[in-house]
Amino acid sequence: MIGGIDAQAASRGATSRRSSRALLWIVFLGLLLGFAFQGSRGLWGPDEGRYVDAALQMMDSGNYMVPAYSPAELNFSKPPLTYWVIAGSMQLFGRNTWAARLPYALAYLATLLVLFAMGRKACPDKPWLAPLVYATSIFTFLTANIISTDVLLTLAESLAVLGFMMFAWPDDSASRTRRGRLLMWLGFGVAFLAKGPPGLLPLLAIIAFTALCDGWRAVGRLFAPMGLLTFLVIGFTWYALAIFRYPGLLHYFIHDEVYGRIFTKMYVRHSDSFGWILVYAPVLICGTLPWWGGAARAAKSAASPSSWRAWRATRSIQLFLLLWFVVPLVVFCLAKSRLPLYLLPLFLPLALLVASSTAPRFNLALRRNALLLAAWVAVLLAIKALPAHGYGADIDDGVSAREVTTAAAGTDYHALVFVEKATDSYAIEEQTPWGMRLYLDKPVYGIRWMDTDAAAQICAAIKAQGQSLLLVDRDIRRENLERALDHCHASATPVGAWRKDRLFVARP
Repeated sequence: MIGGIDAQAASRGATSRRSSRALLWIVFLGLLLGFAFQGSRGLWGPDEGRYVDAALQMMDSGNYMVPAYSPAELNFSKPPLTYWVIAGSMQLFGRNTWAARLPYALAYLATLLVLFAMGRKACPDKPWLAPLVYATSIFTFLTANIISTDVLLTLAESLAVLGFMMFAWPDDSASRTRRGRLLMWLGFGVAFLAKGPPGLLPLLAIIAFTALCDGWRAVGRLFAPMGLLTFLVIGFTWYALAIFRYPGLLHYFIHDEVYGRIFTKMYVRHSDSFGWILVYAPVLICGTLPWWGGAARAAKSAASPSSWRAWRATRSIQLFLLLWFVVPLVVFCLAKSRLPLYLLPLFLPLALLVASSTAPRFNLALRRNALLLAAWVAVLLAIKALPAHGYGADIDDGVSAREVTTAAAGTDYHALVFVEKATDSYAIEEQTPWGMRLYLDKPVYGIRWMDTDAAAQICAAIKAQGQSLLLVDRDIRRENLERALDHCHASATPVGAWRKDRLFVARP
């Protein structure tokens, strides 16, 4: 009997050591892929520059409550978590792209660790396989270095779902079950602070799975008072304070950010009837490279009604993973605002499903598999190195800043004011290279010439900043610009041209 106990203990010890070694390799892989060539490329417009610009505006103004593009233009299109983490990193490590991207490399690494914990439940024989799939899938790898809300959202959602897994498939003690439920609501609170309502999409899958397998009464047990309080404090405090300070925000959040994105074409993001195919099909097909075989097997299994029945009868974690993937995907397809990065959180259940279908066939101890994986990692690193050699220069705000500096050489100015003939306010957000602020250390204004108060906006910027560099759309006649400047008795002197803009120095 004692010998049997010793053998079991030895087996558990060996398993634990293998798991620890695998976890160390995942950490090494995450550090390598996440941090290689960190800071080697500039900010790509418009999104990266916009997020960093808002973080710099917070740092320069000291107002971390209200996101803004410039001292004159507020920006409530996203909650502030993204700006906070960028600003915090730049406060610690300086105003540079390495610091701006640091939170995303760390979030990528942390997501792999959370997936490892999920893998213990979804793929217990090879818990390292799901983070390996996620780390080396080309879509998740490429997006890990992009400054956006979605990388942080993915990490927050992974924490929330890990909490649910701890609650739904507990190891042993009731205390761990309660901690799992609390972690779930903490994760959803952070997700809501990162991107608002889209952060709660996994909750729909959690409710659907619980209702299908355990009944609606079990759904109620998900909503524990302490968990809900945690969610409300983390997720809603900023919203409540912002709405209290700006009462019109409630209408904006509901009408523009929820109703507008889901049901209307106001954001011009592939809103046509079949736009979802054009955006999401390439992401799901190409983005899972090189794990196409496992993805195909997972899809085949998911398409079988018998699999669904068996999974439901056994309360299988595979059913939950499938719902976690399918339910948000349906919502994304129905919504009128569609972008590739929206799908990034869905690569979490996809990685777990691929790992489950691949585990029986995949042996990393085989020399061939190890060499193929090493070669693919080398390919990924080579792709990441491309921007350091000029790829993407046309959308690089750092390149744009150097070009503007050359075009306006010898000119002294305190702010950049872009005046564009944009079709709408959303277009001016997309056309303005906000990231120049990082490189030139000057506020950036974006003004739509067609606005009725465009002249007042230009004059307000010049009054606030003093001598400013105006970058004016070529289609705007100089005499019309001078007429606008007459409102504040300012003068404009031409100093050159940059791309499609003419440059003027405006003096109050």
